[in-house]
Amino acid sequence: MPIYICQGHYSRDALRGMLAKPENRETAVAKLFEMVGGRLLAWYFTLDENGWLVIAETPDERTMSAAMIVALAGGGVTDMKTTAVLTSSEAMEAFRTAGDIGGSFKSAGQG
Repeated sequence: MPIYICQGHYSRDALRGMLAKPENRETAVAKLFEMVGGRLLAWYFTLDENGWLVIAETPDERTMSAAMIVALAGGGVTDMKTTAVLTSSEAMEAFRTAGDIGGSFKSAGQG
């Protein structure tokens, strides 16, 4: 399954709520990915401008998008960024494919 890295911020209201009543967000996020047929690989609270980082796998981009829409619609997270990533072997295959077709592609302005 494709792997994605998501980062974002907690809303001010979410942070206030978790300060008053701490909760294990990893459990809730894992359940969200299970509901869409995916799997949470890692969840982190981050000490940077983001606030959280998730690594997950889902069957496809549409499914990942659905999970992220649900998370954003709840109002607890904002400014989400999702990046599709490749494993080392997937990257090697991408480079092989690029090598096979690279000589027949002309860049813009190259005629």
